[in-house]
Formats: sequence, C-alpha cells, structure tokens
Amino acid sequence: MLEATVQMPEIDAEGYLVDPNDWNEALAEEFARQENIQLSEDHWDVIRFMREYYEEHQVAPDARYSIKHLSDRMGKTARNKLFELFPYGYVKQACKISGMKRPRGWSTG
Repeated sequence: MLEATVQMPEIDAEGYLVDPNDWNEALAEEFARQENIQLSEDHWDVIRFMREYYEEHQVAPDARYSIKHLSDRMGKTARNKLFELFPYGYVKQACKISGMKRPRGWSTG
C-alpha cells in the first residue's frame, strides 16, 4: 500500500496509469514493489529514459529503443539486461513502473 503522503492516481483494470502525467518516482517505487522488483540504478536508467522519450513523443518507447539506450552503456548485453531487469516483460513491468499507459497492440513480452 502506498504511504499516506502518496496519492494513488487513476489506474486501469490491469494496473497501468490512465494518465502518464500522474507519474512520479514514489509511484514507480510502489509499482515496482507490486512486481517484486527492487529498483537499482540500471532500472532507474531505463525508467528515466522511458519518461524522457514519453515527454518528447507522447508515447511509450518500444523495447528496441530502450535496448538501444542501454547498449550505449552496456554494449551487446543490453537486450539480455533489459529482460533481466524486467523478467516478466517489458510491457508488463517496465511500462507499468515508468507510468506508461498499457501499449495497445504490443505483446506482453
């Protein structure tokens, strides 16, 4: 449960934010807790990239963009690393934790 100081904004039936502009880092921590993920600096790197991409494009970045972002730092291990960070899928975990709407038409991988 979120601390009393953090208000849970409107979420859809699958637990994604209805309005990505309601997102904040405290919500990211709560969504991660619900997914049994302890956020590391690598998680935050992906989350911040996703938020910046959303701010610029008004849409969640496809996993390949996050992999490309990670590859600048991690090289060829970036793809595997993304799926280590979010083992139950990019859409299910990375998009949810970073406050994206559920991407329509994407698989949950």
